[in-house]
Amino acid sequence: QVQLVESGGGLVQAGGSLRLSCAASGLSFSGYTMAWFRQTPGKEREVVGAITWSGDSTYYADSMKGRSTISRDNARNTVYLQMNSLRPEDTAVYYCAARTGAYFSTRRNDYRYWGQGTQVMVSS
Repeated sequence: QVQLVESGGGLVQAGGSLRLSCAASGLSFSGYTMAWFRQTPGKEREVVGAITWSGDSTYYADSMKGRSTISRDNARNTVYLQMNSLRPEDTAVYYCAARTGAYFSTRRNDYRYWGQGTQVMVSS
């Protein structure tokens, strides 16, 4: 059974930082491209960043460029999202997702496995 478990969310003041983690089990982690998405009520789930299976290529949404870093540790079956200079508009539930293959996608439907999400709240 595949499980993706996010952690690291919480309440932070604007300008602060958070590091999200996603621990994977039940899959050959190094064979999966991983991504972080986020969603707020009434809005579509949107990609935040993605990283290829090897970690040598990353993608960031324009809203997070320069403020976030996605990384992975294949030995620990974990993907991370470091977020800095957080803004109130970053408030959302953050999800990690996994898809097979060597290339990342920004499309939600291309990801097969999802975590339950972790809440990030940024106060002004």
